[in-house]
Amino acid sequence: MESMKTKSLCPQCHKVVDADVYEEDGKILMKKRCEEHGDFNDIYWSDADLYDKFAQWRLNDDEVSAGIQNTESIKGCPADCGLCPEHKSSTMLALIDLTNRCNQHCPTCFANAAVAGYLYEPTMEQLEEMMKLLRSEVPPCHAIQFAGGEPTVRENIVEIVKMARDLGFSHIQVATNGVAMAKSVEFCHELKVAGLHTVYLQFDGVTEEPYKILRGYPALKPKLKAIENCWQGKIKSVVLVPTIMKGVNDDQIGDIVRFAAENLHIIKGVNAQPISFEGRVDEAERNKGRITIPDFIRLLEEQTNGEIPRESFYPVPFVLPISYFIEAWKGIPQLSFTVHPHCGAATYVFVDDGKFVPITAFIDVEGFMEFLKDSAEEIRHSKIGKIRATAALVSAIRKFIDKDKAPEGFDPLALLSNILGIGNREAVAEFHRNALYIGAMHFMDPYNFDLERVKRCGIHYATPDGRIIPFCAYNALHRPSVENAFSTPLQNPKTDVD
Repeated sequence: MESMKTKSLCPQCHKVVDADVYEEDGKILMKKRCEEHGDFNDIYWSDADLYDKFAQWRLNDDEVSAGIQNTESIKGCPADCGLCPEHKSSTMLALIDLTNRCNQHCPTCFANAAVAGYLYEPTMEQLEEMMKLLRSEVPPCHAIQFAGGEPTVRENIVEIVKMARDLGFSHIQVATNGVAMAKSVEFCHELKVAGLHTVYLQFDGVTEEPYKILRGYPALKPKLKAIENCWQGKIKSVVLVPTIMKGVNDDQIGDIVRFAAENLHIIKGVNAQPISFEGRVDEAERNKGRITIPDFIRLLEEQTNGEIPRESFYPVPFVLPISYFIEAWKGIPQLSFTVHPHCGAATYVFVDDGKFVPITAFIDVEGFMEFLKDSAEEIRHSKIGKIRATAALVSAIRKFIDKDKAPEGFDPLALLSNILGIGNREAVAEFHRNALYIGAMHFMDPYNFDLERVKRCGIHYATPDGRIIPFCAYNALHRPSVENAFSTPLQNPKTDVD
């Protein structure tokens, strides 16, 4: 790739500085200079070829637009969040921190009352207004995740989940360490009845060692108990969320995926998060622990003996033609996955006769997406009846499928037809019963911060002051000011947070 200019942050003073993203020795690097604090270098992506592949799905500015603007552009990105007119993507997933209290004291945490010395806990009225703001976006935000701190220590979390359901969120998640869920089946069931769909479970490995380093204590048994209690409490969707750090648990990526595949009745995905470095961290320490999305993909391929190859992964905006097609077909605005192509990667895999089979092994996904993009344009300008159009679409879809390579008993034609809203809805349910989602989302820290990624972020925090702030901008810059404005001092931080 050619060297690219972007804007980044000085990791020490957080001023916006010029940065170069360039290739060297098969890797993509970032270098920048702050006049006051000197030079900084870091790895942006560890595989230049995969970087170039994903870059194919980068959208031009005139192809994207955010669904709501609450703030003006005055100082420029990222000072004017949120969302300001410079932002390019609507909210795919909204986060609301219910509290900064926690029942763990992880060394890696960036949101902890014991560290901050104050209590941040929005009122029910503030939470309702934040959710209404998200639902007012165009198109409305449909997916919400309650986070923290540890959201399950919030005494009225069941009531909060019910509020989200009543306000129309169609997918409600909670990001949790699982401690409270490990203690009570009844608590899990209450959350399910209130409207909770998915538990986003912190899960760093299949042995105790990673937890001792990342969480400060051996936490595996409570994680396993939390999964068991979720199932007993009728929660049927858990996503494992490992924080991946080089030399700590990067050798367990394959084992985590295998564990998920062995428990498909409840575990629906693995969404890895390469560790972000907050505060002052020298280059040697960052290089020791730094891991990027391509590292995750390579290690997964190696640790599954090539059954889940790097070629099976695609960036988030790759699926954008599905939104184009459904919007043209139904005539209703759809959420568009217009995020930056280097923010994340994902695939789906099946287990067939004890082996992993990625969806790309039996579906020509690139051909299918190109077909959908062309079909959307045709539908917009065509007067052909829906019944005739449906028959033609089903017939055309067949050419992208190799049924002989599909998992036994699985009908990919039914799946693709239903994804487009022209088939039997049971096909999607069958898909989710048998497929495992595998993704990686690398949230930025001040060392690898790229403002182009921030402008296209689709994961946003809602805040009590009526703003919607991109995830990485919030955690790198805005969290302290928001929490300080809506917090109360802790009298005894060591005891008040538990």
